[in-house]
Amino acid sequence: MFTKILIANRGEIACRVIRTARKLGIATVAVYSEADKDARHVDMADEAVLIGPPPSKESYLVIPTIIDACRRTGAQAVHPGYGFLSENGEFARRLEDEGIIFIGPKAHSITAMGDKIASKRIAREAGVNTIPGYNDPIETTDQAIAIARSIGYPVMIKASAGGGGKGLRIAFNDGETDEGYRACRAEARNAFGDDRVFMEKFIEQPRHIEVQVLGDGHGNIVYLWERECSIQRRHQKVIEEAPSPFLDEATRLAMGEQAVALARAVDYQSAGTVEFVVGGNDRRFYFLEMNTRLQVEHPVTEMITGLDLVEQMIRVAAGEKLPFTQSQIRRDGWAIECRINAEDPFRGFLPSTGRLVRFLPPEDVSGSVRVDTGVYEGDEISMYYDSMIGKLITHAPERSQAITRMNDALNAFVIRGISSNIAFQSALIQHPRFVSGDFHTGLIAEEFPKGFHPSSLVHREPLLLAATAVYARRRYIHRAVRITGQLKGYERHVGDEWVVLMQGQKYALTLRLAPGGCDIVFQDQPHALRTNWELGDILLRGTWDDVPFCLQLERLGLRYRIVHWGTQVDAIVMTGRAAELLTLMPQKQPPDLSKFVLSPMPGLLAEVCVKVGQAVRAGETLAVIEAMKMQNTLKVESDRVVAEILAQPGDSLMVDQPIVRFT
Repeated sequence: MFTKILIANRGEIACRVIRTARKLGIATVAVYSEADKDARHVDMADEAVLIGPPPSKESYLVIPTIIDACRRTGAQAVHPGYGFLSENGEFARRLEDEGIIFIGPKAHSITAMGDKIASKRIAREAGVNTIPGYNDPIETTDQAIAIARSIGYPVMIKASAGGGGKGLRIAFNDGETDEGYRACRAEARNAFGDDRVFMEKFIEQPRHIEVQVLGDGHGNIVYLWERECSIQRRHQKVIEEAPSPFLDEATRLAMGEQAVALARAVDYQSAGTVEFVVGGNDRRFYFLEMNTRLQVEHPVTEMITGLDLVEQMIRVAAGEKLPFTQSQIRRDGWAIECRINAEDPFRGFLPSTGRLVRFLPPEDVSGSVRVDTGVYEGDEISMYYDSMIGKLITHAPERSQAITRMNDALNAFVIRGISSNIAFQSALIQHPRFVSGDFHTGLIAEEFPKGFHPSSLVHREPLLLAATAVYARRRYIHRAVRITGQLKGYERHVGDEWVVLMQGQKYALTLRLAPGGCDIVFQDQPHALRTNWELGDILLRGTWDDVPFCLQLERLGLRYRIVHWGTQVDAIVMTGRAAELLTLMPQKQPPDLSKFVLSPMPGLLAEVCVKVGQAVRAGETLAVIEAMKMQNTLKVESDRVVAEILAQPGDSLMVDQPIVRFT
């Protein structure tokens, strides 16, 4: 067994590997860029080595620098995590040449499966079902359009070296093929240094289901059941679960056997994933790709099998045999994972950067809630790296119980200082289609066609939110009137009658403080709110008519912001007379920004596609912004004429920074 390993990665996965290495008694070496000098994985490791400036192409992707760090620290092996160099065959070969063990598959396996064109040929030869398409590199847009027409729309354009939703577009016509082909090549070139793309038929209403495989150096290969990964946005996974609620046992067995056959065809050694697209009507499945690395969603497999996949990777790399056979792999209960990303739901889920002013993951009070993260309170989310800041995983004997535990955990997950997708995850977890298991990869696009805003959701128990707002207001006033030194004879009178203005509705409530909470009367109906909440706490836990709940509550001046079940409301609590006067006050109008194109996110301005004086039509591209390894295209919403270019390619943009002004 190794005595010291280096983790060639950052963030959550680096911390995850360090925890397992520590359990095995293995010393760890972290590598970090200048932007990550205070990062959590640096603090957790036994040693840390600076490897370069913030951009990943100058630090985490520089192979000679990583190898030099191994030499300097005496690391015997390298775990690549996922992303960065994890599927780089050249990196694995260079390590082998240096006598350093790569904790992952052999270089020839990475090369064979990392090239999506070659992998499909190998899959066909191994007897694995494959999707119709064109598997050679496409050289021009004209060729791409011709191929798309021959396959038949819709088609999927994919980068050969792509992954994580990068270098991937769906096209339904010639124009989308032209634009998607160019975008895929640009993203793949920037993210992977390989701009080759290919094309295949897009299966409509598909399920995305993947099979976890594990092989050793002694010819043993097993599959560890499947993961359902169909809840996606822009081709990036949002929620994963194991097992799949869609598969029957016959399909599950067939997929597992084909995954093992493919792994055996490339002499696979380590953990890997074979991804399939499954037809929603007939359960026919087709090979998509093989990820020759650990997956982000591996914890759900660990929860139902009881195995530590990182530990198995380390042991296999050290030459050990798998300690179990296929028949000994258990499938216990149900696990669900939500990816917690630094995204702004108010701006179409564009990346959100900044400092984590508050970061309070939910507590594991039941032994079935797990949080994998690479950040801590006070940390900074950088524009240079991926937007994922953590993963929330729940486990239970039944799927419905795992959903309930996830819902409770999301209610208790506090992030402040940056925007996150927690509210959106909560809305998805409660969505009837998710709860029923009747969904496919287009669920988010179909159910949230105009994006998501937590204040737009209708809470199924608005009275609970109104009651907690009144209770908080009453507690704050109760503290204020008890402060000493007030002018005698002018003490503030506090009544029991209150009005809550919330989401355009008015709630007239009567509140009386009671031991451990308060009693509420609304429309002559009594209710009981009981809680041990202290002033200033963000989390308010308690019971509402004897039913437990947990929500987030903050005082923002005269407003009380409440977050619960994915809904965010701002409640104003006042007397009845004050509520009447408020409705008579004129509302302030926002400034007119219609003549400007503003940056919707912090990032690098990669391209300005218009000139001063140019007439542009609705739908035309104005600019391209790069942030968190993704290209984001800004388009004009109506016919306009460009009056002024306010930013230049190469500029680092702030949120709402003007880029273009129209006449």
